[in-house]
Amino acid sequence: MDIAAAALAGDRRALSRLLSWVENGTVAGHAALAQLFPQTGEAHVVGITGAPGAGKSTLVNQLAREIRERGQKLAIVAVDPTSPYSGGALLGDRLRMRALSTDTGVFMRSMASRGDAGGMAHATRDVVSVLDAVGYPLILVETVGAGQSQVEVACMAHTVVLVEAPGMGDDIQALKAGLMEIADIIVVNKADKPEARQTVRALQSVRPGMRSEGHHRVSVREEKQVAAEVATGWEVPILQTSALENRGLEELLAALEAHRDFLKESGQWRARLQENARAEVESWLQRHLLALLADEVGEARLTAVVDTVRRRENDPASAAQELLAAILAAAGGAR
Repeated sequence: MDIAAAALAGDRRALSRLLSWVENGTVAGHAALAQLFPQTGEAHVVGITGAPGAGKSTLVNQLAREIRERGQKLAIVAVDPTSPYSGGALLGDRLRMRALSTDTGVFMRSMASRGDAGGMAHATRDVVSVLDAVGYPLILVETVGAGQSQVEVACMAHTVVLVEAPGMGDDIQALKAGLMEIADIIVVNKADKPEARQTVRALQSVRPGMRSEGHHRVSVREEKQVAAEVATGWEVPILQTSALENRGLEELLAALEAHRDFLKESGQWRARLQENARAEVESWLQRHLLALLADEVGEARLTAVVDTVRRRENDPASAAQELLAAILAAAGGAR
């Protein structure tokens, strides 16, 4: 039995090994992913994002416990900061979620962000695809944090949960960061703090302009498209939770289920699959182009072109065009 078939048959050791292959971008991993990909598209992928310190990990841990008490299985993908020395993940979530580590109904995977500015590792989509293919109906993806560029999770999740914490100024930060446009559910965590009500009021003051229309990609063109449409559909709820006190989790689970049902009944589930598929293709296209750059152009040529930009002898756009022309010329010569 090959490793993909073993993972499909429920072999957790084979699944772990396969995920390592996929995350490391091995040839065998790519082949297995291609073999499994027709089985994907059924899982409900939930992205959990928010500023560091908002309590995302504790919330995910408690949410997973609640889900397991209902007899449902799930997978958790935690994207952690990268060690600048080893390249591995710091603060691995399996250390923070020890109580779940022996539960066979939960599969946890910690991934290093490897410097990716979007709060997601490049291989996160591939890991989620494998977990989807092997039959996990719910996949929680916890990002490193949130900020101006850390909205990538919206390009792979069906439901995005933005976690805010009172007393951190995050209500103002969220408005500036563009995160409100991608949130399907907003959670004010640590609601036992007295500042929680103020945070909720600040978020409620902007909620009338927040609607989830299935347009998760946040390019300027699509923002204008969303603005031009009639704002109908899902109204983003603002919930309060206290993960440490186990409060508000039932309401959050109900909101997750309601959003999933809304997407399917409105036809937007299919629309998001289309958006996510495009994001995956574009991501792989970028990877292939970077691989061609390394293979066909080489580090010396790349460094030389970058140096011309540093010396202000060339602008970045022209430098990129020069490198692209070199890639195309090398690829044409290879034929």
